[in-house]
Amino acid sequence: MEAPEQEPYPLDVEAVRADFPVLDRKVGGDVTVPGESEGDTKPLVYLDNAATSHTPDRVVDTIADYYRSYNSNVHRGIHQLSQEASTAYEDAHDRVAEFIGADGREEVVFTKNTTEAENLVAYAWGLNELGPGDNVVLTEMEHHASLVTWQQIGKKTGADVRFIRVDEDGRLDMDHARELIDDDTAMANVVHVSNTLGTVNPVAELADLVHDHDGLIFVDGAQSVPHMPVDVGDIDADFFAFSGHKMCGPTGIGVLYGKEHLLEEMQPYLYGGEMIRKVTFEDSEWEVLPWKFEAGTPVIEQGIALHAAIDYLEDLGMENVHAHEGLLAEYAYDRLTEYDDVDIYGPPGDDRAGLVAFNVDGVHAHDLSSILNDHGVAVRAGDHCTQPLHDKLGIAASARASFYIYNTREEIDTLVEAVDDARQLFA
Repeated sequence: MEAPEQEPYPLDVEAVRADFPVLDRKVGGDVTVPGESEGDTKPLVYLDNAATSHTPDRVVDTIADYYRSYNSNVHRGIHQLSQEASTAYEDAHDRVAEFIGADGREEVVFTKNTTEAENLVAYAWGLNELGPGDNVVLTEMEHHASLVTWQQIGKKTGADVRFIRVDEDGRLDMDHARELIDDDTAMANVVHVSNTLGTVNPVAELADLVHDHDGLIFVDGAQSVPHMPVDVGDIDADFFAFSGHKMCGPTGIGVLYGKEHLLEEMQPYLYGGEMIRKVTFEDSEWEVLPWKFEAGTPVIEQGIALHAAIDYLEDLGMENVHAHEGLLAEYAYDRLTEYDDVDIYGPPGDDRAGLVAFNVDGVHAHDLSSILNDHGVAVRAGDHCTQPLHDKLGIAASARASFYIYNTREEIDTLVEAVDDARQLFA
């Protein structure tokens, strides 16, 4: 019987893959030797993109050009190199604002990562605004970056921390959300896309619900901004955060979006140079937004490289990126469900983001990941920084395959073949 014709990729995958030389390397040798070396014989199948994506040549060249051509500190020198670096760094804020639908650079603060952005708001806003009688609403699928942060802020302030239930299909129980969110809800922090379940949450609906009770909403976009078109205005998010290293950019940079009036009202989270306008022995005045929240030498090279990464993704088209990952997620879901002893967590394959977390009956996720690695397949195994969610699912860990712009069906076939080998080995 002839196999059915497969839907064409929304992206020119071979052209995309050519931009990422790391995808051509082989693995399987000595892990203490960085880079390809003797013993590396298995072609790399990189399916750990939810942890970090790879970086295209264009972005790497941007980083090298900064250091080779105009490396200098920003906002501190009148000399030409400092002015060139300052302009490029400021332009990066403008580019991010345009990319996510913010009103301007004043609403875009560069941080080290999503986690720091969460902490910035929790400490700069939460410690000053929360107290006994207030509540913060999270979900049972939150990443530790938001769950632990608000849990600890709740302990410091006396605010109650509540969790919207996740139903059997891996979706939020919106009836429960309407019960939890009330006139005492000061903040809701909701993950846009679950990094374990692949669920795309109705964040705009949740924003309306929270705003009806005069609360604020913080959306964790670490798993959405790299993979789909996002407009913070359409969502009506008060705060929104994501990381550069998951979207073809470098490590060491994250973004906090905040509505301008909220950032104006907040006090700085970190103090020092660069974020001050005037200092006396008695007091200090803060710099204008967004620099008020970027103390010390900021993430200059990382911000400039993030600009290049955004340009790269927009040249591909974020709708195409989203469609490509959706195709792969559905294909992986369908292939893995061919086995009765493979458990997949979250919604069906045609209703999830580009990742699949799963387990094989009788095989610990770490053992499964090790066997996959022997086949050259890189996935993540563990609780994916969602330990309470794994507890709710009744599992200690899971394996997670996550897809991006350069992945193919053939790589998923390799994944499935390796999973089948693990099944046979532990049968």
